Amino acid sequence: MTLEKNNTIADHFSHLDDPRVERHRRHTLVDIITITICAALCGADDWVAIERFGKAKETWFQGFLELPNGIPSHDTFGRFFSHLCPRSFQNCFIQWVQSITNRFPGKLVAIDGKTLRRSFTESDKKNAIHLVNAWSIENKLVLGQLKTDTKSNEITAIPELLEAIAVKGAVVSIDAMGCHKAIAEKIREKEAHYLLAVKNNQPRLYSAIHELLHSKKAKSYQRPVIDFYSSEKEQHGRHEIRRCWVYNAAAKLPIATEWMDLAAVIRIETERTLQGKKTREQRYYISSQSLPAKEVSEMIQHHWQIENSLHWSLDVAFREDDSRIRKGHSAENMSRIRQIALNILKQDNTYKIGIKNKRLSAGWDHEYLMKLICSV
Repeated sequence: MTLEKNNTIADHFSHLDDPRVERHRRHTLVDIITITICAALCGADDWVAIERFGKAKETWFQGFLELPNGIPSHDTFGRFFSHLCPRSFQNCFIQWVQSITNRFPGKLVAIDGKTLRRSFTESDKKNAIHLVNAWSIENKLVLGQLKTDTKSNEITAIPELLEAIAVKGAVVSIDAMGCHKAIAEKIREKEAHYLLAVKNNQPRLYSAIHELLHSKKAKSYQRPVIDFYSSEKEQHGRHEIRRCWVYNAAAKLPIATEWMDLAAVIRIETERTLQGKKTREQRYYISSQSLPAKEVSEMIQHHWQIENSLHWSLDVAFREDDSRIRKGHSAENMSRIRQIALNILKQDNTYKIGIKNKRLSAGWDHEYLMKLICSV
């Protein structure tokens, strides 16, 4: 069994900065990366499982890997990824993703944070690692990931993540944590449009929007031009009415000039009825482009696919929240391995089954596993 040159995902990571002393290298970097990715595709979630997987598949791996000293031990896997530079790994990851998407990120890119809940130790009270992810809604791909020290540091991490990934032509949606002038400017600098949730963390902007939309003093000719859309659905015993107003009069805001290319203000009202109890929620957004209310409403709904398609899949199918890998850079690097595996599995259409069952199928079927790692 042979693989054509540059036909496996490992080739995209062959230029990683190897953290090991050269004279102590008993296993090639490509072998370690390939075995780890294959193991993650097949259900292995820690170093011991990755070693056991490698040894169980050693004859198969011998068909296309060098394996000068057999399968690495679990300690070798752990040491390698604990010392591997996350930034170097991130750069290779982004280059790989861009080769898949041909530098087109899709129409909507959602950015949100996720905490690795068990990536801390009681002895040194180390904070759990918090990661900011960029997710392409249409392509179902993680475009990039960046570690922050704490959840509050998403504000500084998001511009850095945006700098690294290709978002030209897309709409970048972020929750209220990312509603900052510098982030809006970075999105526009990258030739993308922003769609940012607004809450009380921006009190002046929030008050100005509220005054614009709810002022009773405004004359009819002073009121903003409005596009309206309403949708209604019933699911799992819950009845929901969703209303969206797009006000193409952002220039009327007193602080409009402080936000680069601010074009529209959006108001979303959600009315839910469950077991006879009715609740109503209202949210505000700002956008750098004026779009029809129907399209805006759908974008805001689709933003939360990052929770269902990415974060939920990582927690349920890959058991990320249960992972106790934490030494050195290993937690961050292993999170990226999971995202590589998830990207591959999301792009595969061989079976119409969930991610968990695709992982099982890859472990059982060598032909299917080979198809996955050759999918690039």
